[in-house]
Amino acid sequence: MKELYLIVVISVGVMAGKYSREMNEAKNANGGDDGESVEFRISKLNQVWNKALRMQLSPVKQAELHSDLKIQEKAELQWKKWKVEGLDENGEKEAQIRRNFNVILSKYGMDGKRDTRPLENNSLKDHDVKDGDIFEDPKLDKLWNKAKSSGKFSEDELLSLKREFQHHKDKIHEYNILMETVSRTEEIHKNVISPLEGDGKEQEVKENHTALKQKMRDLNQGFDRLRKLSHEGFNEDSEFREPRVIDLWEAAKRANLSNDELDSLKEELHHFETKVEKHHHYQEQLELSHQKLQHVETLGDKQHIQKNKEKYNNLAEKTREMGYKMKKHMQDLHNKISGQGLGHNEL
Repeated sequence: MKELYLIVVISVGVMAGKYSREMNEAKNANGGDDGESVEFRISKLNQVWNKALRMQLSPVKQAELHSDLKIQEKAELQWKKWKVEGLDENGEKEAQIRRNFNVILSKYGMDGKRDTRPLENNSLKDHDVKDGDIFEDPKLDKLWNKAKSSGKFSEDELLSLKREFQHHKDKIHEYNILMETVSRTEEIHKNVISPLEGDGKEQEVKENHTALKQKMRDLNQGFDRLRKLSHEGFNEDSEFREPRVIDLWEAAKRANLSNDELDSLKEELHHFETKVEKHHHYQEQLELSHQKLQHVETLGDKQHIQKNKEKYNNLAEKTREMGYKMKKHMQDLHNKISGQGLGHNEL
């Protein structure tokens, strides 16, 4: 009788464990105990995502953040495998991943600091900005205004040029974020007591400075290109028009690649440019869909609201998915050009 009782107890325990596990898996697929969505396999990334939802970032920014977090998730899960296999002995990859995470927090205003760097709320600062100064950087604004009034550019070319200027402004913003991240890391490094921890922080500081130097080189080269472009205009044989693709092509021409490798990469970059342009189109449609949804919500027609909400949610999901694929492809292209074996996050 005792043996029968033990078998029943064990069976119930196994079933309970299985049931509990299935419940947790189902819960993770839909949401946590507190009703917050569970989008990622890493807890801290879910916390960031749910905080972003509470902050009510713009639809495009939400989609961009989601893509960045998916890239971060992939990098962190891959790093865990490398760590087990002993492939990150000097901690370079760990330092890079930590830096990228800090950059994401700063980029979307979730690092707990008041962001004094202007990002996208230009309309709030119209009274501080001179007419025509749209890039909040004197050198960029002076160059843009000169190019705009030169008469060298068609309407379409001006739009392409403006996109390049905006891209450069974003790179300046990212450089400032990284510089603040380095400063905070160095401050922590000074206050570390444990020699073991000190070694890790020293490596992180070194990695951060290397990244800063690279970004500064990119900024200088980017500004030189804008200055040349503003004075000479677009060449008829210009290979690309998308700023991110242009950056990759310029980096490829500086790299130690054979002519065959360059030709192959050029073809891949043309495909990538199409992907970037398609992503831009979806971002614009997402913003328009959000505006329409807000308008419909003021009218109060529940059926109409539901229909537009479904359309908006589907578009948001598609934009996130495309954003992730585009950034992953860009990361792969960076690795191909630089010859890196380990992942390189480029936000």
